[in-house]
Amino acid sequence: YNEEMIGEVLANNYLYEIDEEINLDDIVIGKEEKNYASIYDEQILKREEDADYKLIDLKNFGVNGYLVAVYDPSKIKLGLTTQLGIVGERVQTIAQNNDALVAINASGFEDPNENGNGGRPLGTVIKDGKIIWQGRSTGWGGGLIGFNKDNKLVLTKESASSAIANGMRDAVDFGPFLIINGKAAYTKGNGGSGEHPRTVIAQRQDGIVLFMIIDGNGNKVGYRGGANYIKMIEILQKYKAYNAANLDGGASSTMSVEGKLWNRPSAGAEYGGRTVSNAWIVTNTQGKAVQAPKK
Repeated sequence: YNEEMIGEVLANNYLYEIDEEINLDDIVIGKEEKNYASIYDEQILKREEDADYKLIDLKNFGVNGYLVAVYDPSKIKLGLTTQLGIVGERVQTIAQNNDALVAINASGFEDPNENGNGGRPLGTVIKDGKIIWQGRSTGWGGGLIGFNKDNKLVLTKESASSAIANGMRDAVDFGPFLIINGKAAYTKGNGGSGEHPRTVIAQRQDGIVLFMIIDGNGNKVGYRGGANYIKMIEILQKYKAYNAANLDGGASSTMSVEGKLWNRPSAGAEYGGRTVSNAWIVTNTQGKAVQAPKK
């Protein structure tokens, strides 16, 4: 392909993030509607009273994937590999080390020739209100993705020190931001990133947090499948995501439920997936989990 052809393809496939600061006043934790506006609302809101999370199969959207609704965002923390900067750990190992109910991979990591061991994160990592890692930029847009002390999902392009001053407790650096204040990023063509396995984190206006993972169609590096940004935004909007961000995907996309590998990563599934630097985890407080009703 010559430069003109490449330029034409790029010009017809891209994503523009919403250029707004996130309005955290719009998020009212615990203010759940009693009436179901759609089957998707019912899937999220119909649960046992003391359930910590609910697992929903996304096959009806034509993808191989899962969405987990987490009802109490205060239980969401950032879990780390025990050898940060040296070697990563599989998502289910991070979950088991932290007695987590659910976990998904979070930030990217240095990955030369797709042979990185997950030890060195890309971008900044904040844990318990402190900067614990500063790496090179991800180059994927977005910015800091994390939770503040009020347990609200914060998506911001401000510096780590400024974010901490404004209450950020746990965060990673990745992107792009898919939905801001209920407004979806503008996409043209396939959104500029093609189809890949994906990992997403989002929050509804009632404070419920959504973990979403979409698998590819293969079990080796390089054979991707999965979903593009347009498909992810479509699913997120059905489940009323108000703020949402893309996390590391590809062969790293991994979900652990009750300490077990739940999805099928596009590489290393037989070993539990790739080793990663960190994961978003739901801490275990002896709650209950329930499955989604069948359509």
